[in-house]
Amino acid sequence: MNSIISGNLSEDEYKGPEKRGWFIGHFIEKGSVFNSNDFEVKWGNHRKGCGRSVPALNTSAKTISILIKGKLAIRFPEKNKEIILSKIGDFSFHNAGIYHTSEALDDTVVITIRWPSVPGDQKIKETQK
Repeated sequence: MNSIISGNLSEDEYKGPEKRGWFIGHFIEKGSVFNSNDFEVKWGNHRKGCGRSVPALNTSAKTISILIKGKLAIRFPEKNKEIILSKIGDFSFHNAGIYHTSEALDDTVVITIRWPSVPGDQKIKETQK
């Protein structure tokens, strides 16, 4: 395939809100240059206070999040650990099988990469009653 494509990830993420900023991965339509089972990539624009409050994990994918701007807290409740990304280039990596949450402490832009890209890999932690 001989493709040259350009765009703006910050604006394009709103064209498909169900993708929540994910633009490469198994969930992208077949035949697209952005369809991949090897990895998935997200351009995340997060307003202050937004994030994932319910813990989730990936059963087989590893994750790295890299800060572009702003300030982001990534929390690992079962490990009693919190990582604050606050300088451009700060990153957080975690292996598969680790529950995590996140919260934008300022308006934040972050790139997240997961590998491999596997259908149904993410599990949400059930709340205890």
